[in-house]
Amino acid sequence: MATSLHLSREVKVYVKFGDSIWEIPVLDGLSFSQGTNTAEVTLKEMADGSDVSRRGRLMFNDSLAPAEWSFSTYARPFKRSVDNIQHMAEEVLWAMMAGAETSEYATGTDKFSNVIDMDGSRALIDFNSSNQMVFPTATIYFKFAANDGAATGTDLWYEVQNATVNEVSADFDIDGITTLNWSGGGTKIVEPSSAPTVTPIEVTATELQSTSNFIRNRLSQITVQANAGATGTFPGAEADGSYSLVLTGGSITISNNIEYVTPSSLGIVNVPLGHTAGTRSVSGTFTCYLDHATGSSADLLEDLLGSATSIKNSFALTLSVGGSGSTPRVEFIMPTAHLEIPTHSIEEVISAEVNFHALPSDIAATDELTVKYVGA
Repeated sequence: MATSLHLSREVKVYVKFGDSIWEIPVLDGLSFSQGTNTAEVTLKEMADGSDVSRRGRLMFNDSLAPAEWSFSTYARPFKRSVDNIQHMAEEVLWAMMAGAETSEYATGTDKFSNVIDMDGSRALIDFNSSNQMVFPTATIYFKFAANDGAATGTDLWYEVQNATVNEVSADFDIDGITTLNWSGGGTKIVEPSSAPTVTPIEVTATELQSTSNFIRNRLSQITVQANAGATGTFPGAEADGSYSLVLTGGSITISNNIEYVTPSSLGIVNVPLGHTAGTRSVSGTFTCYLDHATGSSADLLEDLLGSATSIKNSFALTLSVGGSGSTPRVEFIMPTAHLEIPTHSIEEVISAEVNFHALPSDIAATDELTVKYVGA
């Protein structure tokens, strides 16, 4: 019967971090899965006197691979009506990404106080707590609603246990709405024996349905400032050492490079024990037209080519997605970014693509990136 099927338009996603639950408004294309690692035993022998050889094979389940999940959200900052504090619909995911502890979450105005500083003017995400080997985990619920319009329908629930946020990438193509692509892992996917009790907090239905908190990419701006004493000579820059670039698109990716550890005992289908975090990585790209105005993209290209023998370069880079003074917007602030030599894209209008890497001030520091949200 058609009423026994489930439609993606009715899927709900919830994240339980500590004792609190967030409803996450997601886009089409979400996925979650868990594979099985198998061991194969084969026979390979020479023929006997009758020219017969055993050629069989057996398969054994060795272990469960780590669960994988991914979905996309819009970047949606807003000022919450009940406390006049800046929030984001996806704030719990940022908190997990930056290494928030469940014990740090507060039900007052200051949420995730060790990684997100919220007040009435902005929400500031830093990575000062991200030098961890093991990150706090959450439970992610996927609800597939019954499709019969009656109370007797059966909802399907799945949960990703011990879920972590491994990577987020932000795309800001010129004609779109700012989108965040989230992905991560977990130890196991299960179907709960009964539906969990879900009482979403922080973001109300009215705020989820509002259209005033979407960010338009076309308004995005970038500032590129050569840091004094850390780079070569950049004669093409403007008097203050900055470059005036007008974006046509770009992206930024933040990764924790999380790996899962699984035992390998014989005779048992092993399950991942947990995870460890690898190198924190922040990188991306931006594109602009090739422009020969003073301090523009052609000068940046020329100066980077001229300083190619320098061991490293350093630029203060700020991507203001949605505009530098507009609301809503999200800013990616990178005080010591390394720029690669731009490459040309030969199209009807010649453009340049610049790859960048956000680096800390010191190899052991955590100040390579700050994410700033400003809601309407």
